[in-house]
Amino acid sequence: MGREASRARALKVAAREPAARYGAHAGPVLVDSGPLIALFNRNDHWHLRTLQWLQSHPAARLHTTWPVATGVCALLARRIGNDCALDFLRWAQRGGIALEPAADGSLTEILHLSERFADLPFDLADASIAEAAARLRIRHVLSIDADFDVYRDRAGRPLVNLLR
Repeated sequence: MGREASRARALKVAAREPAARYGAHAGPVLVDSGPLIALFNRNDHWHLRTLQWLQSHPAARLHTTWPVATGVCALLARRIGNDCALDFLRWAQRGGIALEPAADGSLTEILHLSERFADLPFDLADASIAEAAARLRIRHVLSIDADFDVYRDRAGRPLVNLLR
């Protein structure tokens, strides 16, 4: 299926489905690696769902962390090619997503989160998203990982995964 046919199909399917599980979202959203890889890989199982979510929420402000961006680039380069990883970086440079720098204390908090959730497989990217959510006071995430539901903000409330 060509690029134009794929986009037309995505728009047609998106028009049949409700805008989102939690209504229209216009605020900041932290994005994990899964949806970003899917967005740049049309063959990914999550591509259409991620694309539909983004098209349905044009006012959402996307943020991610450098550990996530590093993983996305590595996996896109390995699975598709270097040009795809560079396309992701160009998209970020144009403002498609904000790459949040670590702050003083981020490493300590990431380590604390990783120890607190030691029963889960360690993932620096996931821990960096949880840390950024607390630091930036962002409760909404886009992730294909079901285990994101275990992370809590500082008030003990679960992060809200808008994609699952």
